[in-house]
Amino acid sequence: MENSATLDTPHKSKLSHLLQSLGPGIMMATAAVGGSHLVASTKAGAIFGWQLALLILLVNFLKYPFFRAGVTYTMGTGQSLIAGYADMGKGYLWLFTLLTAMSAVINTAALTIFSASLLGIFLPFDLSLPVLSAIVIIACLAILLRGHFNALEGLAKIIMGVLTVTTLIAVVVAANQVQAVPADFNPPSAWSIASIGFIVIMMGWMPAPIEISCLTSLWLKRQCKEIKVTNQSALFDFNVGYIITALLAIAFLALGALVLHGHTDSLEKSGIAFSHQLVGMYASTIGEWSKMLIAVIAFGCIFGSTITVIDGYARALAEAKALLQHSNDEPRHNSWMLLISACAMAVILFFVSSLMAMLNFAMVLAFMTTPIFALLNYKLVNGSNLPVGLALTKKMKVLSWLGLTYLFGFLALFIWWKWLM
Repeated sequence: MENSATLDTPHKSKLSHLLQSLGPGIMMATAAVGGSHLVASTKAGAIFGWQLALLILLVNFLKYPFFRAGVTYTMGTGQSLIAGYADMGKGYLWLFTLLTAMSAVINTAALTIFSASLLGIFLPFDLSLPVLSAIVIIACLAILLRGHFNALEGLAKIIMGVLTVTTLIAVVVAANQVQAVPADFNPPSAWSIASIGFIVIMMGWMPAPIEISCLTSLWLKRQCKEIKVTNQSALFDFNVGYIITALLAIAFLALGALVLHGHTDSLEKSGIAFSHQLVGMYASTIGEWSKMLIAVIAFGCIFGSTITVIDGYARALAEAKALLQHSNDEPRHNSWMLLISACAMAVILFFVSSLMAMLNFAMVLAFMTTPIFALLNYKLVNGSNLPVGLALTKKMKVLSWLGLTYLFGFLALFIWWKWLM
């Protein structure tokens, strides 16, 4: 018995270390599982049923090397991806900084309003959207400023744990009470020209913009100061987060396919309105008790994205500013969190009528630069002298080139659909 216990100890210790190292990958998943999952994946199931399930998995697979770069480059060099962009040329750093600054304010404002509208479901009294938005912002800042990285890391684990369990429960419930598709319903084809617009945008943003890899890189760099992180544990953390992200995309597609498919005549276009419609349809078709279940899932999705992007964008801008100024001081991101939050609230208070136009512009710009950052990530990892286990294998290089072909191909398709069709 003693020998058996002795033999088991290293294995348990190794497993314990892997579980302890979970953090940046889970935070990446929390940032990614937002509108792209709650709205895009669910709508895909509602409109097309199960037609896009394999395509969603394929897209996540093809983008894997570029998100993984945030881990392999940081663990292999000790630098963030943003520092890597600076080494490749100041133009790339400026492009990243300007895109990130714009996205930080607009995306934070949009996610805050989204979170606020869902928060209202849980309150027994009515509050205006600006007041609810202020509550969300204050809650995020209170958690981040008081608990810093450790608080966000712990909260991300809780959110993803609850989100995964509740979403799977909702899928099981929906599967046991599948709504009958009307006899006269003729499902649209996902492979027609009419569907190109929806598919291009959904696939382009699944699971998230490539720039999220930079946030993962910064969170990992920060984690390495807190605990001992090995190459194996860092990749384990990333893989767990990425796999959860892909599986939840399918789970949300299932929610739409099982409950909404065949009942999409009056499907709301706006993400906020659609999320409320989703909650209402579950309550009316499965039972009033399911309303809170879906509301928790929806709020967890969006609030998790809100708090992680506030922290992540702030870290990215602090790092970029330090690199542009050639400063050796440790980047301080607290002031950036406050600035991003203040600007987001200003947009909500004074420019809310223009927010959708601003968000669409930010989405288009980020979508068009995604292949560029994917290529930069590939060049950084491929051109660095990384140790075995982090360096690109032949299979990973092939997957990277397939992914780049997909990204640039989708960009060409998007340009044709948006401006030439």
